[in-house]
Amino acid sequence: MNTGNDVVKRQQGRRVLLLIAGIPLSIMLAATLLWWAVAEGQFDIVGAMGTANHGELIVPPKSLSQRTFSDDGAADLLWEDLPVKWHFLILHRGGVCEAICQEKLYQTRHIHIALGKEFNRVGRVVLTDLPADRIAVTPADETASAATSTFDGTLADWIAAEHAGVTALTLPAAEIEQLMPTTLGGGGHWYVVDPAGWIMMRVANDLYYKDVISDLRFLLKNSGS
Repeated sequence: MNTGNDVVKRQQGRRVLLLIAGIPLSIMLAATLLWWAVAEGQFDIVGAMGTANHGELIVPPKSLSQRTFSDDGAADLLWEDLPVKWHFLILHRGGVCEAICQEKLYQTRHIHIALGKEFNRVGRVVLTDLPADRIAVTPADETASAATSTFDGTLADWIAAEHAGVTALTLPAAEIEQLMPTTLGGGGHWYVVDPAGWIMMRVANDLYYKDVISDLRFLLKNSGS
């Protein structure tokens, strides 16, 4: 009698162990399927979770992984070499950082600081087709907005002076065009990149900053990175 009971207990114990062991595997498979659906544009996770979504979702998202960047024209690195966090990506083409370029840097700095306790979960990256020390920052003229600079020098010097913590990366113009065609990447927009290196949202520079912060806090709250 006892032997029979022992066998039943062992079988029950094994089933419980199998169930417990299967939970992580099930979660991993579900997460993989969900990410594939998001990457392929089959599922709008941000919209489904109920955010107001003031930024424009990029469907499907664009990956920065496995691309070789120049770090301010000096060393080569991959996006994966950067700290694993959310990033604001400011894209700039050409040899002059004019009013729109300056406004994007000021806007993202203002929003970054306004995130408060979430500040360290976000970084800022400027991606250009020329090294930052070969891009001129032009002083604001009388018609420019308040969010422009009186600095007269290179983008590299301006970042060091007024935008500490910004990472300046360079890609050839052809690669930037492939990644973000001019029709999508021009004008007063900047981008949100998730911790896995996917460009997943485009933000108009003239959006009310509190609306943008609302989107970002929602993303940070509902992500584990």
